[in-house]
Amino acid sequence: MAGNVPDLLIFDCDGVLVDSEPISVAVLLEIIGEAGVSLDEETAYRRFLGRSMATVAGIMHEEFGLTMNAGHLEAMRSRLYERFRRELKPIPGIAEALAKIGLRRCVASSSQPERIELSLKVTGLLESLQPHLYSASMVKHGKPAPDLFLHAARAMKVAPENCLVIEDSPAGIEAARRAGMRVFAFVGGTHAGPSGLREVTEALGPDLVFDDMRELPALLGHMA
Repeated sequence: MAGNVPDLLIFDCDGVLVDSEPISVAVLLEIIGEAGVSLDEETAYRRFLGRSMATVAGIMHEEFGLTMNAGHLEAMRSRLYERFRRELKPIPGIAEALAKIGLRRCVASSSQPERIELSLKVTGLLESLQPHLYSASMVKHGKPAPDLFLHAARAMKVAPENCLVIEDSPAGIEAARRAGMRVFAFVGGTHAGPSGLREVTEALGPDLVFDDMRELPALLGHMA
C-alpha cells in the first residue's frame, strides 16, 4: 500500500452499493410473521443486518423457535426479487463515486451470487463492478467471521493489510477487523436511522464513519 492508499477496495453490497435493507427487512418480517413469529423492525435490524440467510435462519431457530424450511426461503427469495425489480435503487452518489475512483475494487456480500448480480443489474452498477463479485456462499463462515473478506483478497491477489472495506453493518465491520483490513463505515442508507446504525458503528471503532457516498473519492484521496 503506497502511503495509506489501499491496493484494493472491497465493497459490501446491501446498504453500501444498493439501498436494499428496508426492502429486505420488510420481506423477512412478512415471511416470519406469516409463520407466527412477530418481530419489530428495530430488533430485525439489530439481529440480522449484514448476515447471510443461512445465519438468519440459524438465529430464527435458536432464538425464536422458528425453523425456516425450503418453502419459507423460496417465498422470501421470490418476493424479495420481485420487489427489487420494481423498487431497488442505488445508494445516492455511488455511480459517480465509482466513476471517479481508479482503484481496483470488488464486492464481498453476505447475499447469494444471484441476488448480488440482480441487485447490481437493476441499479445499473453491474458493469462497474463485475466480474469480481464474492458471496458468503463461497466460504464456510459468513460475517462476522473474516472468511469472505480474506477469500476476496486472495482471489484479487492483494494482502489483507492492503485492503480497505466499505461496510454498513456491525457484522461486516467486525469481519473486516478480524481479517486485518481497514474499514470505513457507511451510514447513509435509508435504514441507518431506523436501525440506529451510526451509534452502533461508531462504537465499533472503524477507521472512518461517513454518510455521503459522493465524499468517498475525496476521502480516499486524503489517505495518501
